[in-house]
Amino acid sequence: MVTLDNILSDRGSKYAVTGGPCRSEDEAKAMVAQLKRKKKFAKATHHSWGLLTASGPIKNDDGESGAGNVILRMLEREGLTEHVVIVTRWYGGKHLGGDRFRHVQTATRIYLDSLEA
Repeated sequence: MVTLDNILSDRGSKYAVTGGPCRSEDEAKAMVAQLKRKKKFAKATHHSWGLLTASGPIKNDDGESGAGNVILRMLEREGLTEHVVIVTRWYGGKHLGGDRFRHVQTATRIYLDSLEA
């Protein structure tokens, strides 16, 4: 599991992205639970994630409506299966509107690019 922390911020909200090999929804949930054991990540507002498995796509928005779909679409475009991407957001007090989807997309792109590096 790899975490890229403090990758972007906007109006007080901060983002991180984590990912790693994963074969099931249970494994993805276990990875989120492991992430939340770190005090900083336990205080985060949202841990949205997406995962493509042989049996189909799985996502969890964690209150960030639509974020899981953004991650899934990017994983599909990359053809990356059995690999979960978790985008973590610490809410900064100001609503971001549609920009939050752009930030989830940016966070996912940063993670996917790090795999190729």
